[in-house]
Amino acid sequence: MTILDQALVESRTLRAQHSTRTDVLDRVKALSLLPDNTHATTEIVAGFYEVDTETVKKLVQRNRDELTENGLRVLRGDELREFERDTLSPSKIRNLTLFTRRTVLNVGQLLTGSPVAERVRRYLLDVEEIAPAELRNTAIERAAISRAQLHMISAAEGLLDSTWLKAKARVVLARGLGEEPEIDPADQPLYVPDYLRAKGVTAKRDLASIQSWFGRRVAALAEASGLDLPEKRTSELPNGTLRETLAWTERHRPLFDEVWTRWYAADYDPPMALMSA
Repeated sequence: MTILDQALVESRTLRAQHSTRTDVLDRVKALSLLPDNTHATTEIVAGFYEVDTETVKKLVQRNRDELTENGLRVLRGDELREFERDTLSPSKIRNLTLFTRRTVLNVGQLLTGSPVAERVRRYLLDVEEIAPAELRNTAIERAAISRAQLHMISAAEGLLDSTWLKAKARVVLARGLGEEPEIDPADQPLYVPDYLRAKGVTAKRDLASIQSWFGRRVAALAEASGLDLPEKRTSELPNGTLRETLAWTERHRPLFDEVWTRWYAADYDPPMALMSA
């Protein structure tokens, strides 16, 4: 599964933005429905995505609230008997789970390990195709930029930090749609130069001299604390050059704060007496 797939699988808000794109199902393969031409059963959905029924049942259990919002229904008792009388042959089953086309699409957004579901997500992630019709003319340039960025993100898989790439993919996809990106605050990138500037290191010469050693000290502290180091990402240095640096996030801010307190605070933090004056 690609980084872009993961961004969709893991983001409910992003899935909701595409929840009405049921036309994508027909682009992938034919979807058989019950005689009412509205609903599908668990067995039909499993056949569409070429997985076993237990896989679909487990997915429903884990995501019942979201799927229910998108049309999932479980019929029992009189409601089941009435549906069978109008649509199916009578049976002795006690309940029947029904999926609408929108629910089937939702399953494809969530289901991993299915090549069919991956093709569904591939269509959904085509930002130019999903631009609203009334905004299509003004969205083409933004979509083209997003498409290029997404290709670069895909090409970076295995080379750069996966958490950072997923967060970046969510931002690019959201901006391609004209939406605000949904990112866990803890996954927000934390850049050494930005952190240092916020601490008062504003002189370019000071920033350039401190930045490298600061990052090394954070890495050494992380290793001494038994923490795994993040993978790499590309960052811009104060002199404008690019280099690969560790992909720190807000999860690592306590490490940054400890390094700052140990080695730099005395030179840059104002004395408490001045702060209270």
